[in-house]
Amino acid sequence: MKSFNICLLLSFISVSPLLAQEIDTIPIETKGLEIKLKRSPLPARVGTLTYKPLKIAPVVIDEKVNYWKTTTQIGIDVNQGAFSKNWKGGGTNSMAVGGLLNYRAAYSKESYSYTSELRLEYGKIKNKDQLQKKTKDRIFWDNKGGLQLSKSWFFFGSVTFESQFDAGYNYFRDPKKNNEEQAILISKFMAPGYLTESIGFEYKPVPYFSTRLGTGTAKQTFILDKEIYNEGKEYGDDPNKKDFYGVERGKNFRNELAFQVTSTFGEKQIFTNVFLYARYNMFIPYDRKLEHIDHRLDITLKSKINKFMNVTINGVGLFDKDSDEEVQASQNLSLGFGFTFPR
Repeated sequence: MKSFNICLLLSFISVSPLLAQEIDTIPIETKGLEIKLKRSPLPARVGTLTYKPLKIAPVVIDEKVNYWKTTTQIGIDVNQGAFSKNWKGGGTNSMAVGGLLNYRAAYSKESYSYTSELRLEYGKIKNKDQLQKKTKDRIFWDNKGGLQLSKSWFFFGSVTFESQFDAGYNYFRDPKKNNEEQAILISKFMAPGYLTESIGFEYKPVPYFSTRLGTGTAKQTFILDKEIYNEGKEYGDDPNKKDFYGVERGKNFRNELAFQVTSTFGEKQIFTNVFLYARYNMFIPYDRKLEHIDHRLDITLKSKINKFMNVTINGVGLFDKDSDEEVQASQNLSLGFGFTFPR
């Protein structure tokens, strides 16, 4: 009997999955069934949404676009030395003072531009028992307008003025006058003075470097004080000298037409706190031989010590046969105070 019950139980276990499978797969006909969903207890509002635009007053910023950019640099340097009467090392009491002013204004709007650069330099030194002498003296004013033709090329027109503030002398000692130091006047303000007009094309690949090709250039040389014509006669100057700075003796004006090349490397930091400015100008007259090509190179290297003090070295190389048959050069090293606006 016990064996029969075990067999019956095993048979039921084996048949149960088949019955469950048949029940699970029986299709249910849902047609005609009413399925009701419970209504949401939240109130429902049916209607048309109306959108009304909100007017917001525009914000007006009271600012003007300034197309001008200006920079002013002022420098002052002083050098002084004093020795007692019994100073065995030798030396001469001296006092030197110098100053400079550099002003630059630049305008740029769309394809038009204008740049005005003014550089003024003047300095003097006084040694004991000697006449006062200049250490530097220059007036330089350059104005240029440009029209952009492409990314790096411009059509330009420029006017440049150059001269000096004070009289310039040659110094020597005259045995006939107790070997005292004498001075011969060789230049003054507007004697000479230069005015140069130029039109052509300018190549400016980067903001700090440019080269002008002045295909149409005119330069006027002025000697408005004829005193320099006769100053040196007493000391052996040739009284029959035909011209001074290219201007015929007795006249005060000369005009030349030429081709001009001017390259400028703007004041740019090349090392930490070290700035370089350079300008090269070549003037090729159309009516004279190539030996009369004029060259001038100006280089300024400035190193900042702190916010207000800097060391500056200036160098000028000039070849102009109207002034001298050989290359002229000047150099100046100074330690002084410098201010730049705006900072």
